Amino acid sequence: MRIRSRCYGPGLTGSRSAVREPRLKVILPTLLAIAAAVPGGFAASAIARAYAPAVWSDLRIWVPAAVLAAFVWAGLVAAPWPVLAASLALGLTLVCLAVVDVSCFRLPDALTLPLVVGGLAMAVVLPGAPLGDHLVGAGLGWGALTVLAWGYRRWRGVAGIGQGDAKLLGAAGAWLGWAALPSVLLLACLAAFLWVGLVALRRGRAAAAGRIAFGAPLCLAFWVVWLHGSLAI
Repeated sequence: MRIRSRCYGPGLTGSRSAVREPRLKVILPTLLAIAAAVPGGFAASAIARAYAPAVWSDLRIWVPAAVLAAFVWAGLVAAPWPVLAASLALGLTLVCLAVVDVSCFRLPDALTLPLVVGGLAMAVVLPGAPLGDHLVGAGLGWGALTVLAWGYRRWRGVAGIGQGDAKLLGAAGAWLGWAALPSVLLLACLAAFLWVGLVALRRGRAAAAGRIAFGAPLCLAFWVVWLHGSLAI
């Protein structure tokens, strides 16, 4: 299993065959991303405080740190400037969604629905990103988890997957296209299993049997595939 590059080049970058000023191509976007992480951290903190006030004291350090990590990650990919700006906005939103979901098992429409619109807008702007593939991706992502949630509720009599997860996967389809959705789901499931395993090791199997904020690993998978491309199996 390996990561297959996106159509824009390795990850979101252009061709790296030209070796002129390679360090500058990485250093400048990274410095810009670090600078943007300061206001981004304040914005993410305000959003997290608004949606999860009860646990904000525990998140005070982690939210800005997560934004900084996401921004530096995007900067190191050294995408073209417009794509880098969109990546920073995407990373900020995904950090907020992950934090809110872990804190209160909620993925607010105020964050997921604009993400769908933003992804379709990027499909219009980016070369080699047919709008139809991204429209299908948005509908397929939302529809797949909606049907799965309906089936689970019929089978077990309780809700297993929230509509927030379905909307988030729809947003992933809007940004990445329908063909990337299997990679997003596979990576999200792997991350969720790892998370459950770590919880079981630290707190015991009873703690691991509780609710899982699937939106957080879904955000991570979305981010990885956006930056580095789909899995090639």
